[in-house]
Amino acid sequence: MVERAITAAVDVRSHAWAPYSTFKVGAAVITASGALHVGCNVENASYGLTQCAERAAITAATAAGQRDVTCCVVVTDTEEPTTPCGACRQVLAEANPDMLVICRTVAGAERRYSLRDLLPDAFLSFSRS
Repeated sequence: MVERAITAAVDVRSHAWAPYSTFKVGAAVITASGALHVGCNVENASYGLTQCAERAAITAATAAGQRDVTCCVVVTDTEEPTTPCGACRQVLAEANPDMLVICRTVAGAERRYSLRDLLPDAFLSFSRS
């Protein structure tokens, strides 16, 4: 399933709208049920309205009625893998603070993290049982 998510993140990256930064990102999330949802970054001239790929993938999963995300794959065309930004880390934490985050380059360099390692003291306004 992870390989399928990596392929999906690479593919969706090509749809990113990044005319300002030219930094295209693709993301795919896997839910506990095995569902796969993708997202790409969509920039806006008003930078605060830009949506990151990771948040777009979480939005797609939520719209499909899926919230229990077990893994997030992030793909960039950089020399080293790029981790999610702080805002994305917080949004991912609400889906599952224990998820696996796989950061990968188009060329295949990869790093894996627990989201808790990337955001050790996430703010969660609810208790996960």
